[in-house]
Amino acid sequence: MNAFRFQTVPTVVVEFGAARRLGALLREQYPTGQRVCVVTDGFLHKSGLLAPALADLARHDWQVSVIDDVIADPPEHVVLEAAQRARAADAQIVLGLGGGSSMDVAKLLAVLLPGSQSLQEMYGIKKVTGTRLPLVQMPTTAGTGSEVTAVSIVTTGETTKMGVVSPQLFADLAILDAELTLGLPRAATAATGIDAMVHAIEAYTSAHLKNPISDTLAVRALELLSRNLLSACNDGNHRAAREAMLVGAMFAGQAFANSPVAAVHALAYPIGGIFHVAHGLSNALVLSHVMRFNAPAASQHYAELADVILPTQAAGSDEAKTDALIRHIESLIVETAIPRTLREVGVKQTDLARMASDAMLQTRLLVNNPREVTQADAFAIYSAAF
Repeated sequence: MNAFRFQTVPTVVVEFGAARRLGALLREQYPTGQRVCVVTDGFLHKSGLLAPALADLARHDWQVSVIDDVIADPPEHVVLEAAQRARAADAQIVLGLGGGSSMDVAKLLAVLLPGSQSLQEMYGIKKVTGTRLPLVQMPTTAGTGSEVTAVSIVTTGETTKMGVVSPQLFADLAILDAELTLGLPRAATAATGIDAMVHAIEAYTSAHLKNPISDTLAVRALELLSRNLLSACNDGNHRAAREAMLVGAMFAGQAFANSPVAAVHALAYPIGGIFHVAHGLSNALVLSHVMRFNAPAASQHYAELADVILPTQAAGSDEAKTDALIRHIESLIVETAIPRTLREVGVKQTDLARMASDAMLQTRLLVNNPREVTQADAFAIYSAAF
């Protein structure tokens, strides 16, 4: 066995209704804390979903400042303005409460506030040099796994994104409350669920840092996600399915935090950046096509996943099992009723060349792919997905 390192969040709380006693949970974690900055988005704040959590924070004598202007794929200016507001509030603890974008911004605030390092200096792998403020993450979707990863993605231009990847971004505490995900719309449930499945699949087949702990988590994540995705889509209040999806997304996050994602994400970024398509849907649009491209180099690993997810259907050679796995994932996507082709989200044939060129900029991700991807390959994958 090759030597490996595995890191994750030190404490995870999985509890239905945990948001209703958030103040108490934070008081257990930080007995002498006073000021907490909650990072979220405007919809969640205005919808009232966060009201029980905010009320319990007040009951336990927390002074709360709320930053609620996070948007999907947050641009640099949103991060920097949020940091200014959190600094003005003299935040002691940062709490990310929302989807992946809110949690990503929370991570960056936690490292920006106590130090002098600029955001631009942090882009890349292990570029964060200082410490951070205490950090807690609480997801409201079952998808990104951001609550247990050391990655934060920032939109740096009109269509480009950069990542901050550093162990300082691991939170002290992740709180998973499936009650916060009840009633999530079908399309969002499907897209975020497929996103989590992508994390597990790419972690299991990663060309770099693949390890037995990530493998175990990825397999269990795929079991939970694939078996509960349609139930969660079809019944937004299916508690058991919602809990399984949330835990599955966390397992997938822990897996890819240590065995990183690859070409699916690299090819998804131009879709999101240029056409403003949600990240999970962007991944779903190219997932099966990247898997078919990877099959010559990854069929053994895909077959192993098929054995677990499709024990009664997958049979024969590794290639046959791989085909069965891909067809199963395609059928799941069809049944969720989310868009299946690039043209459905506004992409034109004439856009594919630019997208392929942009995807090649994602070297941090492409290096992890089990098969080398050229610009011509990326164009062919987009063409298949069109």
